[in-house]
Amino acid sequence: MDLERKLDAVEARYEELGRLMSDPEVNANPRRFQECARESASLEEVVGLYREFRKVSSDLAGAREMLRESDPEIREMAQADVESLSARIEDLEFRLKIALLPKDPNDSKDVILEIRAGTGGEEAGLFAADLFRMYTRYAERRGWRMEILSASETGLGGYKEIVCGLSGRDVYSRMKFESGVHRVQRVPATEAQGRIHTSAVTVAVLPEAEEVDVQIADKDLRIDVFRSSGPGGQSVNTTDSAVRITHLPTGISVSCQDEKSQLKNKIKAMKVLRSRLLDAAQAAQAAEISEARRAMVGSGDRSAKIRTYNFPQSRITDHRIGLTIYNLQSVIDGGLDELLDPLISHYQAEALQGATRES
Repeated sequence: MDLERKLDAVEARYEELGRLMSDPEVNANPRRFQECARESASLEEVVGLYREFRKVSSDLAGAREMLRESDPEIREMAQADVESLSARIEDLEFRLKIALLPKDPNDSKDVILEIRAGTGGEEAGLFAADLFRMYTRYAERRGWRMEILSASETGLGGYKEIVCGLSGRDVYSRMKFESGVHRVQRVPATEAQGRIHTSAVTVAVLPEAEEVDVQIADKDLRIDVFRSSGPGGQSVNTTDSAVRITHLPTGISVSCQDEKSQLKNKIKAMKVLRSRLLDAAQAAQAAEISEARRAMVGSGDRSAKIRTYNFPQSRITDHRIGLTIYNLQSVIDGGLDELLDPLISHYQAEALQGATRES
């Protein structure tokens, strides 16, 4: 069976990676060890499902053997087992086919999350803050680590822009679905007449680039230092700790002033710059491949409205798959899986259909 041959090869590779990570030579090379660990983690789910599949298959064979017993009670019990185990086998086969689909090479990466207020003035800034809190709570639920890299606040406690890093297991594989325009419909705190306004916030999710992903020559950088501004501690407006890095070939510029240390701000700014350059390169590559690829989730095209949050009706609609739920507050409180799980299932089913047609 083709499926089982593929799975045998995956299991063999998983076991080989386990041996490699126990090798002192690999342990002494942090980059090599990290590569092995990431690949091993990416195969762990498939191997676990396959081993469960084999066990259930063995149990099913045993239950079918018991159907030959002369005792009618034993045959009745065996028939019930055959039916339940057959259904389990069918479910496991489907999950294994999904798990074997080609992976986005960025799925295991950490991300740079950028939230920017769009149309709507102060209300857009306030909704940007709401989305940031939503992602913060979601990260806490999944055990991810969040680090603010830069922020530009509005006068009412919102954000013109906030950039942060999210790290943990398979962050990009879930967060990539958040890239796009998020529209909100509600009565703003600044509205005296009680009228519903529509505002928009843009979310960009960039896979965090490592030095091996993007090579940046020193000669291509212009680094400017300046004094921090805005609310803060004693170092604000007293030391040139803020850093702006401009990548001369592309004109991409990144500023960071959150840290008191100029070096720490430079490190954070370089992290964001690498990710933006990687994202730009991948978007250009996607554009060359096809128009259809450019329209896919995670391709880097963030011009389309992906979701509407209607507060008066407690309604959220994801326009990509036509999903509407009436549980807005739960989602805003971090229950984002209620939207992401159907999205992931939808695109997995599409990919599986495509793979079936090709085969």
